[in-house]
Amino acid sequence: MKPTAVIFDMDGLLIDSEPYWEEAGKETLAEYGVTLENEQYHVTTGLRTKEWVQYWFAYFDINMKHVEAAEATIVGKAIDKIRTNGQPMPGVQYIFDFFKNQGCKIGIATSSPLALVNVVVEKLGIGQYLDAIRSAEFLPYGKPHPQVYLDCAQALGVSQLQCICFEDSFNGMIAVKAARMKCIVIPAPEQHAETRWDAADIKLRSLEEVNASMIEAL
Repeated sequence: MKPTAVIFDMDGLLIDSEPYWEEAGKETLAEYGVTLENEQYHVTTGLRTKEWVQYWFAYFDINMKHVEAAEATIVGKAIDKIRTNGQPMPGVQYIFDFFKNQGCKIGIATSSPLALVNVVVEKLGIGQYLDAIRSAEFLPYGKPHPQVYLDCAQALGVSQLQCICFEDSFNGMIAVKAARMKCIVIPAPEQHAETRWDAADIKLRSLEEVNASMIEAL
């Protein structure tokens, strides 16, 4: 079935926001007396903030009664940092023009709260390209559960079998494949050689590498 829609993750794929989420998370955990190492952080990339907090609170044996306060602190810090410092990833303008010219419907499916999505869409100037935005913020399950991708396909009015999705995280890639969609993954440079990305249909180093023959081959 020919792809008629493309769905993008957001953080780390369209905007270089992951360093600011990492800063916000580490700063907040430090308030509870623990230090998160870089290698540990990457295990939970792609989770919703509440699930991220719950995971590390359990790991470090921090009282769960503080989860909601920690979640609010992280989100507030991250939004402020990204609004001020976030930069578009290479190829963002190219990729949106490319799929618009292909006649595809375009959506975003993210684990991030809508408050951040609105900041990023405005900052990148991509609002006019988007036919649907879906956040897993209030869903029963976030990525790696596929629901946010299925919801976005429904909002776009297409079958999930007609969707190509772009991801940068392992949890996101699993969500895409569980939704039975085609997955193009662009891992962080230091993770690119890891074999876990072999589950994706295509692995790239940048959005700029996408071309028409590659999409037709999917």
